[in-house]
Amino acid sequence: MIEVTRLNGKRFVVNAELIRTVEEQPDTIITLINGDHLVVRETMREIVEKVIEYGRTLRRLGVAA
Repeated sequence: MIEVTRLNGKRFVVNAELIRTVEEQPDTIITLINGDHLVVRETMREIVEKVIEYGRTLRRLGVAA
């Protein structure tokens, strides 16, 4: 799970394994594999870094992703 922020400032978590795409238009839009769209404050680069760190954490714990 990665933590992100809605445009209204509320924090929430997203299952990083369900992310299909991340775009900036200019807001950052996360599209999930089920087609849902989430608009967040973080930049595309920040989302990618969070997903990479999530994967690293799983590998360190020995959990199959």
